[in-house]
Amino acid sequence: MAKNQRSILFLSFLLMVLIGCKQAEKKQPVQNQETTSTITYATGFTVNKEADFTVIKVTGAWPGADNFTYALVPKEKLPTISFPRDAYDAIIGTPIDKVVITSTTHIEPLNQLGVLNTVVGFPNTDYISSPEARELVENGQIQDLGMNDVLNTEMVLALNPELIVGFSINNENKAYDIIKKAGTPVVYNGDWVEHTPLGKAEWIKFFAPFYQKEALGDNIFAQIEASYLEAKEIAQKAKTKPTVLTGGLYKDVWYVAGGKSWMAKFLEDANSDYLWADNDETGSIGLSLESVLEKGQNAEIWFNSSSQTTYAGLGQASTHHIQFDAFKNKKVYSNAIDKGETGGLIFYELAPSRPDVVLKDFIKILHPELLLDHQLQFIKPLQ
Repeated sequence: MAKNQRSILFLSFLLMVLIGCKQAEKKQPVQNQETTSTITYATGFTVNKEADFTVIKVTGAWPGADNFTYALVPKEKLPTISFPRDAYDAIIGTPIDKVVITSTTHIEPLNQLGVLNTVVGFPNTDYISSPEARELVENGQIQDLGMNDVLNTEMVLALNPELIVGFSINNENKAYDIIKKAGTPVVYNGDWVEHTPLGKAEWIKFFAPFYQKEALGDNIFAQIEASYLEAKEIAQKAKTKPTVLTGGLYKDVWYVAGGKSWMAKFLEDANSDYLWADNDETGSIGLSLESVLEKGQNAEIWFNSSSQTTYAGLGQASTHHIQFDAFKNKKVYSNAIDKGETGGLIFYELAPSRPDVVLKDFIKILHPELLLDHQLQFIKPLQ
């Protein structure tokens, strides 16, 4: 009898241990937490993977903007999860099938993720340049929705998108307010606020969770990062650092790239001597012609002079342009050479997502001996 009691006690103990183990297993973190994206360069958003949903916080939609927080929930789980009132600016089911985007910089990340076909609307489609996106415009899949600050809200709502990826310079876009009140989420994207090449490109990790493609987004960015850093290392082998001037005259004001701007970072990583590198501005700087002549007249290379694509046109735009050595020596290069079939600049659509190629263009121009096989893609000489 005592033996049977001991056996019963042992089995009871074993059963309790097994039940305890199963309960402990239920409390373990879910495996998908391991796919949380690490944001290394971008400063305007974060991605946090919870057990049942993903939280994206946009901290830099525009300079001085409030934070926006979005919950991304797999569509099959939406009916089973309740959120506290006003806990999030929007709750979106994923993966999304229909989206309206509002900036050309949104196009290439979606193309890289293989989901460009989910775009159903865009403000002023003439700005779209990439062949893949132009094809969707031509076949009527991407509808023209007017201008971003005056979106045709009736058309937007008729398209019934699951969300709008909004671009704004402030919080006064009345069209977005109307669309949100009608029940369509507006999710702000602040890639344009980033000041570093890799920071802009890393916004592919912002788009990826909306399609449940976080691993693909991480992998795409890792390849771009590796390519960029490799090019930067190659540039350090240069034996000279050519002096560089940027910008051009517009209504008697010469705008050069600020020393902490996106463009200045490219010039630094390409190992050039940018004449305004010590300036702390992250955007452009408006200067007098006299001050630019004093500092930059003898610059060896001149980038992004204006919308002009020929020396004749640049000289006609202002006779002052011909006073610069780079003009005389035919060392002026522009990002406005290549345009889409409806006039949009390819650089502003594609370059933010491919900073490694842009950097290689700069290195090829500044130090042609270092990248013998590279063909210029975004930055090209004036004709």
